[in-house]
Amino acid sequence: MVPFLPPAMTICDSDEAQMDANHQSRHNKAVNLSIDRYIERVSKRTIEGETKSFFIADLTQVTRQHMRWMRNLPTVRPYYAVKCNSDLALLRWLASLGTGFDCASTQELSLVLDLNVDPANIIFANPVKAPAALLFAREVGAARMTFDNLDELDKIASSFPEAQLLLRIYASDDGALVSLGEKFGAQLDTTEQLIARAWELRLNVVGVSFHVGTGAKSSGSFRKAIQDAGVVFNRAEAIGFQPSILDIGGGFQDSNFEYMASAIREFIAAHFPPNVTIIAEPGRYFARSAYTLVSQVIGRRHQMGSVADEGLPDMLYQNDGVYGNFMNVVMEKERMVPQLYSTSRKPEGQGEECKGKYRYSIWGPTCDSIDCVAREATFDSEVQVGDRLVYHDMGAYTITTATRFNGFSGSSDIVYVNSEALSGQN
Repeated sequence: MVPFLPPAMTICDSDEAQMDANHQSRHNKAVNLSIDRYIERVSKRTIEGETKSFFIADLTQVTRQHMRWMRNLPTVRPYYAVKCNSDLALLRWLASLGTGFDCASTQELSLVLDLNVDPANIIFANPVKAPAALLFAREVGAARMTFDNLDELDKIASSFPEAQLLLRIYASDDGALVSLGEKFGAQLDTTEQLIARAWELRLNVVGVSFHVGTGAKSSGSFRKAIQDAGVVFNRAEAIGFQPSILDIGGGFQDSNFEYMASAIREFIAAHFPPNVTIIAEPGRYFARSAYTLVSQVIGRRHQMGSVADEGLPDMLYQNDGVYGNFMNVVMEKERMVPQLYSTSRKPEGQGEECKGKYRYSIWGPTCDSIDCVAREATFDSEVQVGDRLVYHDMGAYTITTATRFNGFSGSSDIVYVNSEALSGQN
């Protein structure tokens, strides 16, 4: 059951810092209380149940991110990237906030449509789709979709000629966490040919899309992509199309959101008239900070002999790893800074940011040596088998990428909390 959705609030700039601090305090308190209660409850379960990792999801944090989005990009409608985290409670929550959805497969389309989302609020943002996927999209009315090559146009003409097409162009932020330009996006010098072919096939090109990469760092990458999109708009108009949608993709993150948003507003105003509909495909921006993961230490290896002499840290083995909910270490290059769980909720230590004397590397449960969660973490207290480690900001590319490699479970419990319910306790 999704908890109560708090009403949107109007926030003055002068109060924003204090509001953020209060929200963070309530979020931390709600997460810690929920960890306590969950661990107390699972202690009564079987041994197998006790050793599962679990999530605490504060979906009111998603509401705060949505409000932050609307303050900074009020003319850009977010279409949440379902691939980032497809937890149904999260999708339902986002739908209640009025976001659209970016889907890449028939399975993702089905997930969203089962929530009674209007197909008009979906973009099928996979530039290469199987013919069966196009037929499914036509059947359910998910008409808005992307393309970036000639063969895709031929498939669309055969399977879904009424589709509303956005030409995805090449864009890349060299400093992004994950670059997507190598796989998708038409080079600018090929767009005239693609637009002409769409016209010959009597298809409908309604706009342009791009994606600079996950975890973008340079506003210049957005500037270049928006400029190129303007060129493609002009080319489409010249041949007879009436493009009206610009999809600026994803790449948004907490650390530089206001900076990026300010630059994007400026670039859009410089290259597009107000009557163009602007959408985006944020994923990690909404999901990452809302989820906290708690793992359990299942083993420990104390370094001895020559290895200890070399100064290598002791090794901790936990019940979750990169083949489970920590695939973001590989995909998103996330740097894990765990906290040692304490019933008093006073962190015993926090990664390398803490100058404690107990150093550990942290490993997942599989037999693969790539299954390393953190090369080094430092704690004030010695970590024992059975202890819990708390990882914040675990909502992006975790749940959706978990596998059953080596026979380990790919599923984890999710406990939902409402930190706004603590608003009267500050």
